[in-house]
Amino acid sequence: MNDPEEDFATMFEASQQAKRIERGQTIEGTIVAIGPEVALVSVGGKSEAVIEIAELKDDDGDLEVAVGDRIQAMVVSTAGGLTLSRKLVLGAASARQLEDAFRAGLAVEGKVEGAVKGGYEVRIARQRAFCPISQIDTVRNTDPAQHEGRVYKFRIIEYKDGGKNLVVSRRTLLEDEQRATAVETRRSIVVGTVITGRVTSVVEFGAFVDLGSGVQGLLHVSEMGWSRVADTSQVVKAGDEITVKVLRVDEDKQKISLGLKQLTDDPWSTAPATYEAGQLRTGRVTRVAPFGAFVELEPGIEGLIPLSESGVARDGNVKRAFPVGADVEVVVLEIDAAARRIRLSINAVLQAKEIDEVREYTEREDAARTGAAAAEGFGSLADKLRGALKPREK
Repeated sequence: MNDPEEDFATMFEASQQAKRIERGQTIEGTIVAIGPEVALVSVGGKSEAVIEIAELKDDDGDLEVAVGDRIQAMVVSTAGGLTLSRKLVLGAASARQLEDAFRAGLAVEGKVEGAVKGGYEVRIARQRAFCPISQIDTVRNTDPAQHEGRVYKFRIIEYKDGGKNLVVSRRTLLEDEQRATAVETRRSIVVGTVITGRVTSVVEFGAFVDLGSGVQGLLHVSEMGWSRVADTSQVVKAGDEITVKVLRVDEDKQKISLGLKQLTDDPWSTAPATYEAGQLRTGRVTRVAPFGAFVELEPGIEGLIPLSESGVARDGNVKRAFPVGADVEVVVLEIDAAARRIRLSINAVLQAKEIDEVREYTEREDAARTGAAAAEGFGSLADKLRGALKPREK
């Protein structure tokens, strides 16, 4: 005779396990009995579920399984016991089963067969369905072909004409998953973390990046590169996977600031060893202001030509003298790497050219008079520039 306490404990455990099984969940079980219309499936402990015999037959109507076989199936009902569907998992569901899945909000498996106007044609079992382009993903991608041929889970959001007209959504399932894991994902994102995310949208002031579970951060245009970025879409595009560094996390406002340039060396770190007063450099004009022109000497290193050093009269047209994108020769007047500032001069370049012209003229005159070698006393260009700039030093 069985121990009543043991029987009660076994039944209680079985009831608790049955409660933990939810509709839409995919579970594994062992077939313990096969009847004319349904089969019994053991799903752990003393719990049993039923599944229709039609679910266990192939296209020719032959039974594919036997007692003792393990199967994987989806729970389609928990009312009055567990009811399973194997074909929903295998993607071979009937029209009635698809209707059940629609009413229960269950996920079904489908294959994206191709892009059509406004979305995608999806094959679910033997049925054709339509997935609007806005419902295929949480991110709008400019390349529709990236989803073609993929097998995804979908939720049926419209069921009409006995299943002949199906509209499905993958996005709703992804958003459900994201909401379930968003809190943990946000906790894992701390300042200094280097993380891979996917660009969701690109705007004039930067790009929004999905860091997982729908948690987004902003990659501001100023953090995209050490050089000035004129067009954010030239740096990243929607759908791109990029690696970024977490710069700031504002828990109150739920804002995350990201950086891309921080993953490469800061060019200003080597500037003191690279630039010094008196150097002649060539750069590119990046922008013009009323007080002067900015010149990029190398990616990430910009200097300013003050109006007083531009060679342009105070009432002159600075923009005409320094068109954006034009290459110009400049002389470095001073550098303050800590403040990330370099002061440049066009006037010093003109002075240097005058010095060269005087030297060349003198050399020709001396050669003509004496037939000797060029006169000495003219040092390097840098020496002459330093001499020309010396009155400016304090």
